[in-house]
Amino acid sequence: MKSDSTLIATAIRTIEIESRAVHELLNRIDDQFVMSCQLILNSKGRVVVIGMGKSGHIGKKIAATLASTGTTAMYVHPAEASHGDIGMITSDDVILAISNSGTTEEILSLLPIIKRKAIPLITLTGDSQSELALAASANLNAQVDEEACPLGLAPTSSTTAALVLGDALAMALLEARGFTRDDFAFSHPGGNLGRRLLVKVKDVMHSGKDIPQVTSGTSLAEALLEMSKKGFGLTTVADSDGILIGVFTDGDLRRTIDSGRNIQETKIEDVMSSSYKTVSPNSLAAEAAQIMQESNIYVVIVKDKDKPVSGILKMHDLLQSNVV
Repeated sequence: MKSDSTLIATAIRTIEIESRAVHELLNRIDDQFVMSCQLILNSKGRVVVIGMGKSGHIGKKIAATLASTGTTAMYVHPAEASHGDIGMITSDDVILAISNSGTTEEILSLLPIIKRKAIPLITLTGDSQSELALAASANLNAQVDEEACPLGLAPTSSTTAALVLGDALAMALLEARGFTRDDFAFSHPGGNLGRRLLVKVKDVMHSGKDIPQVTSGTSLAEALLEMSKKGFGLTTVADSDGILIGVFTDGDLRRTIDSGRNIQETKIEDVMSSSYKTVSPNSLAAEAAQIMQESNIYVVIVKDKDKPVSGILKMHDLLQSNVV
């Protein structure tokens, strides 16, 4: 069995070889890369990614990255394409064919129909003089000097280089399209980022009769009943027009008791806090979470400028909705 130091040395060598392969790509971001971007940007259809074996696995990841960053894309297995799935590809699409050797038979067999349909072809190969690369409208050069595999057999550096070029292509297209964080969130509604970017305060706040509220002139004793009934650990205090003028919290109650005030005789406006945190109902729930965390509070008032209180939002609501 290999020693620990040998295992570590092998891992380090692998990372160093693949790092060099990626670094060498910097010199290959040229007019062919620009042409690839332009072909996709000018297309009315999708980017159809094809690749066999390990290149196919890389192709699936590239297609997924493109699709989630504003470029409609899908993966089609080249062997299945030659048995009918080529019908899924239209002349409005662009094909991105991945083959390290540039001689993959399953892809080469598709060239006549690709040409006949006049489908733009972008290739991502390790040999810019291969049959596949020479047939392309644009070729992305993913050549590597050596594989990290000590046998020189398993695709390692070559697949890493192909994946990085695919990411570079996707990011260039993302910026060219003006793709935003909100656009990304709409592509990932089920994920945590999607929830953080899509869920608004009004989607998770408590409103209407659930809002604890008393008016000025109310006794502290009555205000405590409202607090207990609604269970938020506070009550809002409004004037005769329903406009918020303060809040009374559990903390305010402790301070009031310490001061020896009579809860039956004390009016709520005499002990309420006129300083409080608010958020707009149209604010992102994630923004409300940040306000609560920074202010070390667990409930925030929801209101729009000088309008009456719209709702109450608790940190627990944000936790339940997976915003935090």
